[in-house]
Amino acid sequence: MTVTIWHNPRCGKSRQTLKLLRRKGVEPTIREYLKAPPSRAEVEKLIDLLGGDPGALIRDDEPQFKALKKKKADLGKAEIAKAIAAHPILLQRPIVVAGSRAAIGRPPEAVLPLLK
Repeated sequence: MTVTIWHNPRCGKSRQTLKLLRRKGVEPTIREYLKAPPSRAEVEKLIDLLGGDPGALIRDDEPQFKALKKKKADLGKAEIAKAIAAHPILLQRPIVVAGSRAAIGRPPEAVLPLLK
């Protein structure tokens, strides 16, 4: 099974999640999404893999989100994907994708069920 971490090396939770994966014997593919921004379609796929509330994928404490002048609850999947594709810093991190499933590593242990 291929495991990918959508990683920001400046983020403590992202570094902790990467370390946890490695301790579990998993060497994931690392996608530094700020250096290689996702397309809108890629963000929509992440939303689908995560399931649940699409708003969980967007960071609403960033200046780029505040500039949208909208509430997270008012944004649909397409609007969230468009905002993250335009401003990758808005992507909640880290995200681990394993096969056809994904999880947000907040806390890092939230990704462990993906490894089973």
